[in-house]
Amino acid sequence: MEYTSGGSSWTRAMRRLGRAMLPRRRPERSFAWSVLTPVVFAVAGMLFSLSAATAKGTDLRDDRRPELTNLIGARKQELAASRERAARLRAEIDTQQRRQAGTDGQVDEQRQRGDAEQAAAGLTAVRGPGVVVVLNDAPRRADGSRPAGATPDDLVVHQQDVQAVVNALWSGRAEAMTLMGVRVISTSAVRCVGNTLLLDGQVYSPPFEIAAIGDQAGLQRALEVSEGVRLFKEAADTFGLGYQVRVEADVQAKAYDGSTALRAARSGS
Repeated sequence: MEYTSGGSSWTRAMRRLGRAMLPRRRPERSFAWSVLTPVVFAVAGMLFSLSAATAKGTDLRDDRRPELTNLIGARKQELAASRERAARLRAEIDTQQRRQAGTDGQVDEQRQRGDAEQAAAGLTAVRGPGVVVVLNDAPRRADGSRPAGATPDDLVVHQQDVQAVVNALWSGRAEAMTLMGVRVISTSAVRCVGNTLLLDGQVYSPPFEIAAIGDQAGLQRALEVSEGVRLFKEAADTFGLGYQVRVEADVQAKAYDGSTALRAARSGS
């Protein structure tokens, strides 16, 4: 067994005690951190100031949906008022033309010519036997799931689907047609925004109803041979879209009451 001298052990103990009593040196902070810290605080303060000035005491993340809903409602009311005013003005013009026709032979001749073309232009009400086609989006499932292999676009009626039905009914020699109760004429444009229909400035949601007056057998045949209608029927069978054809003895089509002004025209020859 090896022994150490008492003096040596005592000396080492005193050294350790002395080192323990000395103050520890703090690690030196890096120069980059010392510079970046005030910069970060300065930028953060500037952002807070800009946010406060922009908000002006309001919540910047406030939900804007109620405001948008009110704006849409106001625009619909303005559009309805404009349509009513336009109808009144057209009625006044018609009254003045009829009065003038009684005193001017040329005006009377052109007036009679125009009256003869009103029915073909869709400006008179029509009723008779026909068919009604209804297109609808696929119903939503309770759990929010979709049919296998389906995308969101597969489950809604699109613009080309409505156009396919309208074109098929015209090719079946429809005498008159309405879409959502609105008379369809040669200048009518069928447009869809999302899964809503835009027609003559009005927005309609599905189901979309197209009614046509004419030979019922011919209208049905035209629907059956239409390629666009066939594709929609296949999608309806696969994804659950709605497609219905009704034969009705009395279909009513009111006169077109929108604007008949043309901005441009091109000869078909």
